[in-house]
Amino acid sequence: MKSLVKAALRAAIVGTSLGTVVNAGDIQAGSETAAQCAACHGSAGISTADNFPNLAGQKEGYIKKQLMAFKTESRKDDLMNAIAANLSDAEIDNLAAYFASLPGGEAGAVASNETGLDGSLMAFPKDHETTFTRYHRKDYDDRKQVRFFSGNDLALEGVKTGLPFKPGSYFLVEIYDAKKDADGNLLKDAEGKLIAGERKLFTAMEKRDGWGDDVPEIYKNDDWRYSVFEVDGSNKAGVNEAPCMACHKPLTEDDYAFTVDWVEDFHASQTAGYSHKIVE
Repeated sequence: MKSLVKAALRAAIVGTSLGTVVNAGDIQAGSETAAQCAACHGSAGISTADNFPNLAGQKEGYIKKQLMAFKTESRKDDLMNAIAANLSDAEIDNLAAYFASLPGGEAGAVASNETGLDGSLMAFPKDHETTFTRYHRKDYDDRKQVRFFSGNDLALEGVKTGLPFKPGSYFLVEIYDAKKDADGNLLKDAEGKLIAGERKLFTAMEKRDGWGDDVPEIYKNDDWRYSVFEVDGSNKAGVNEAPCMACHKPLTEDDYAFTVDWVEDFHASQTAGYSHKIVE
């Protein structure tokens, strides 16, 4: 009997030292939670873009370890830190078991985003130059961009009178290339500001009643939706709203808007603010 006990103990010790993982997750429950991840990681664990990893066929222990690292923020990523913070330990176990159970995809495989979070719900505000108010400008040396931040009356008034924002509130960001000299160096004016060149894109967020009804809870920002527009006002192809929503998700006290402080400063000074991100 003693020899059998010793043999069992040795087997347990060897198994632990080799990193043996017990599959404790519920695959069915994991599949239900994974449906909320489909905008980025696909409905079958094959991601929708090159910058998102395929999870199908990945090792269960590895997926669990990475999700726990994102949840505790021992691994830093704004997008995944925000998402993992909303997952329970059991949900992480289940997700790991589910994705590990799927057949892996071919190298470089990319799935289509079939969730509807594609930025097409919003319409471009063609009258923004006369009906929106610019409240801040920020220069980015690292991105070689100048960005102007504006909002419609409802958005700006919402900050002044108290959140949450009313339906119809709309924030818009105009993105310009910064001008460069012949050697590619950024040009600056006498005040050290970048010089705005060609307008490249618009990014936007808008709130409407019911717009969040079909958004997975893991991303949901109340009734806010997001979009990217080309210079002509058309919806940019290939947009995925899920990363935008995940980044805004922690901002519940500001009703999911990043620039509330800038709008408050604008109301106080009645002057558009300015900031500059300089690469050291």
